Amino acid sequence: QVQLVESGGGLVQPGGSLRLSCEASGTVFGINTMRWYRQAPGKQRELVATIDETHLTDYGDSVKGRFTISRDNAKNTAYLEMNSLKPEDTAVYSCNADLLDWTGEYKDYWGRGTQVTVSS
Repeated sequence: QVQLVESGGGLVQPGGSLRLSCEASGTVFGINTMRWYRQAPGKQRELVATIDETHLTDYGDSVKGRFTISRDNAKNTAYLEMNSLKPEDTAVYSCNADLLDWTGEYKDYWGRGTQVTVSS
């Protein structure tokens, strides 16, 4: 069964850092773009960062200069390095990716999310 599994969330003080991971597990034959989204209580889901298969990256304005997305294709894993964290970064962070599964087609997959809380 193909799935995306996030890890690395937790509680961190303002100004601190966290590193999130998103692993595509199961029988995956290819991965195109990988994305990180976040959603805070009472707010709309926000696109945080994207990385395509050529490692071309893009970021939401609110995280530019503080967050870095990367991927390890050999491990089918994407990472989100988050620095200089602010209380407004508190949210559930979810991974999304276009995965080539057993059907021979790229499909849109979502992880369950990991909670990031920035608080003193």
